[in-house]
Amino acid sequence: MQQTEILQQAPEILLPETLSPQVALSIVVPVLNEQESVRLLYENLSAQLDQIGKRYEVIFVDDGSSDGTFTELKKLYDEHAGIVRIIRFRRNFGKTPALVAGFSRSRGDVVFTMDGDLQDDPEEIPHMLAKLDEGYDLITGWKFPRLDPISKTFPSHVFNWLVSRMTGVYLHDINNGFKAYRREVINDPHLKLYGEFHRFIPVMAHWRGYRVAEIKVRHHRRKFGMSKFGVSRFARGLIDLLNVLFLTTFMRTPLRLFSPIGFVALLVGTLIDVFVVMRRIVFNEPIHLQPLLFLGILLMIFGIQFILTGLQSEMIRHYAFQPDEEYSIKQELE
Repeated sequence: MQQTEILQQAPEILLPETLSPQVALSIVVPVLNEQESVRLLYENLSAQLDQIGKRYEVIFVDDGSSDGTFTELKKLYDEHAGIVRIIRFRRNFGKTPALVAGFSRSRGDVVFTMDGDLQDDPEEIPHMLAKLDEGYDLITGWKFPRLDPISKTFPSHVFNWLVSRMTGVYLHDINNGFKAYRREVINDPHLKLYGEFHRFIPVMAHWRGYRVAEIKVRHHRRKFGMSKFGVSRFARGLIDLLNVLFLTTFMRTPLRLFSPIGFVALLVGTLIDVFVVMRRIVFNEPIHLQPLLFLGILLMIFGIQFILTGLQSEMIRHYAFQPDEEYSIKQELE
């Protein structure tokens, strides 16, 4: 009798064929040389998603893996047709293009992104869905506690601090790839992702008026393979941060950026002229014999030209952006 009651209280697990044909959840997973991880990741994902009781799909984007990752993904596709979908790039294009490719082919009302290294825990998915139900549009994970070496955590802390102070979007872990998006965020035509802008989606979404929240998520140590994090990634992130700041702050009001630069340049030029004149008065040194004046003017002109040329190029890049130009697909399994 007791055993019967326990069985009645157990959560019902719905098989995919018994669910509504409408895909409710899409999981987009970019992978690069994760041969040992992809099967275990899918098993963990499916075990959790089957209990939620909604139709789902798992989209793996093979970002130019050089090991047996695609072979393992092909096995999963053959075993779970209709659920597992695969996008295979011709070479390594980067995480942002991989996410763009996955987003463009996803069908779910809610889209999750997570890394393929088993460090993100699928058991956090219901918690993210619950947070979305509170009225938020984008939920980003905060790995707490974070089980990574200091070579990764320290640059990440510095980067998160800079992003928070410079954008006003206060997140503890903006680099976390474990996120949940409502479909309208993914479909927003003004969220143009290129370079390594994927990490700044919460900033751009906040700028567009979407509600962004952060929740603590369980973090696991890497079991297989090597981290793709490096100093160059941190440096590229700083450059992209400047780009995002410009695109989200000064795109529609560029005069607010250019006017202070012009004012500072004018002030510096005036101070240099005053200094040269004072040297002429005090030391009776001819102005035309003071190369400092000409050097300062040249540096000022070239500096401003380079900055403005870079920002104008970003504006052109932003408006000319086409998602399908950011990657090349070798094979696609639907």
